[in-house]
Amino acid sequence: MTEETKKEEVVAEEIETSEENISTEEVEGSVATEEESKGIVDSLLRNDIPDIKPGDTVKVYQKITEVKDGKAKERIQAFEGVVLARKHGKGISATITVRKVIDSVGVERVFPIHSPFIEKIEVIRSSRVRRAKLYYLREAKGRKARLKTKEEKATKEGE
Repeated sequence: MTEETKKEEVVAEEIETSEENISTEEVEGSVATEEESKGIVDSLLRNDIPDIKPGDTVKVYQKITEVKDGKAKERIQAFEGVVLARKHGKGISATITVRKVIDSVGVERVFPIHSPFIEKIEVIRSSRVRRAKLYYLREAKGRKARLKTKEEKATKEGE
């Protein structure tokens, strides 16, 4: 055996022994940190967010920080559009994809719902949809891009 292979074997043995010593201590400590982290995550969840579903027309107010000449100014910018998708459940990482059309150009933004940069979210109109993801609206033009509102459905049933 050459000296290089002997050195590699010695290094491999040292790594195995160090992993054995660390494994039991770290496992016990990680259980406590997981419970603590759940409490931290629950404290960061927002309660003022309405129930947002695909097909809703929402207005998202986002805090924007502008820096000019070394001075930081904060303002609130509104983005109004149709919710195409809601992803990642109801947890801390939940996001919504909002689409609006400006000068015949579609603009989509993904907003993390529980972000501290989101000032508030208003549901302006709810529409009746039969899909969880409305990606077909990207290609739809004119009448095909129109969604039926829930009020229209209610009035037709009453007649």
